[in-house]
Amino acid sequence: MAMTTDVHVRDLRYFLAVAEELHFTRAAERLYVSQPALSKQIRALERQLGVELLRRDPRGVLLTEAGQALLPHARQVLAAWAAADAAMATARAAERGTLVVGMSTSPGRGGLLPAIRSRFTAAHPEAVVRLRQMSWQDPTAGLADGETEVAFVWLPLPDEERYGWTVVAEEPRLVALPDNHPLAAREEVDFADLADEPFLALPPSTGPLRDFWLALDERSGRPPRIGAEIAGTEETYEALVAGLGICLVAAGNAPLITLGGVVTRPVRGIGPSRFVLAWRKQDGGRALVRGYTEACRAVVGG
Repeated sequence: MAMTTDVHVRDLRYFLAVAEELHFTRAAERLYVSQPALSKQIRALERQLGVELLRRDPRGVLLTEAGQALLPHARQVLAAWAAADAAMATARAAERGTLVVGMSTSPGRGGLLPAIRSRFTAAHPEAVVRLRQMSWQDPTAGLADGETEVAFVWLPLPDEERYGWTVVAEEPRLVALPDNHPLAAREEVDFADLADEPFLALPPSTGPLRDFWLALDERSGRPPRIGAEIAGTEETYEALVAGLGICLVAAGNAPLITLGGVVTRPVRGIGPSRFVLAWRKQDGGRALVRGYTEACRAVVGG
């Protein structure tokens, strides 16, 4: 038996209106079409299906056996189409939507942000990018609690398995010192010579990241001396100048704190830092999240 081809959703909607109202005039009003147009459309559908669906009767309209058979299926198709339409509306809104990008220190790094934004905007002209500056208290820069959707952060992250990321920069960790510190006279410093110095530490809420910037892994189990806690770039600079301690800093962030009175030196014996663009794995498939990470990879790779 040949399949009946291409019945339009509109035809099923017209049929359903008449089947529910059992009255052509009321159905036409409900559909905002003229009654003759509605009658014509129903007759065309009947011809296409090769059955009579509705019988006009002195008392109104009756459903034939074929009409009764079609009714539940027509409802099902229209419900499925309504769901599809809603899904498309959501997808369109997502394309036009807002992407919130978190960061705790401005990425700088040779105009990285404007380059990503222009590439992203070319692919998603309707989307709006909002940058959120987050405090150093939150090493995920808003990802953990959903305040941001993608974020420029440092590894390691707490609950690392929740996130995906793409590496933006791998940079040596330098040591930042007041320029009058005895070790500032050296071209390069061994980490062993720094181990007993008081260090500036990130807030305890940063967990594994605090440990990383204190170079815990390179201390062979000896606890660090904490000179002060820092939760922002200005605070870090002030604490360095005041001689409260020294700290490790990524090469790309060195310009933020090497203002008057502070210098940075390369350190032997510690690994590099990794600056990444991260997202929650559960959001990895979202159009704008994917679009921004693709733009980031293209800019970094290019």
